[in-house]
Amino acid sequence: MAHSPDRSYSAGMGTRKVRPERAHELRDLDTTDLRIVTELQSNARVSRAELGRRVGLSAPAVGERMRRLEESGVVTGYHAAVDPRALGFPVTVMVRIRPAVRELARIAKIAQEIPEIVECYRTTGDDCYQLTLHLRSVDRLEPILDQFTPYGRTTTSLVQSAPVPPRPLPLLTGDDLGS
Repeated sequence: MAHSPDRSYSAGMGTRKVRPERAHELRDLDTTDLRIVTELQSNARVSRAELGRRVGLSAPAVGERMRRLEESGVVTGYHAAVDPRALGFPVTVMVRIRPAVRELARIAKIAQEIPEIVECYRTTGDDCYQLTLHLRSVDRLEPILDQFTPYGRTTTSLVQSAPVPPRPLPLLTGDDLGS
């Protein structure tokens, strides 16, 4: 999906305006907001009542804070974490791409059209893009890479393991948790 400055986003939150250009701005978040976000990162399915018990608020107060966190762009959605291997995608690949002169935009456009590409980052350094792919077999890799090679140089790495799996942001210190 292309990112536009004023795109609407809806993932179980209704339709909200997401403003990625403001994502870097420091929000006025108190410790309770950070505790709510920390809990949601660990389990987005927690009920408002249970979340309220954990952070010391009523369910309606938690709902209001969640609404503000969503509208400000702090919380951008609620997602299911899935294991690609369990769904028939046992091969994970990282691909770095160094586009040829004047082909930068074309790389992003191609990446958006390939469903096996689950992440695409514009990066600094020699390579301008870092892609993450989940594949049903390694045989699928070559035809995907062939779509990029006319427009740049690729460097490919097969993922063997993930010693640090995706994890929540470290928003709170021991002092914030009352330790």
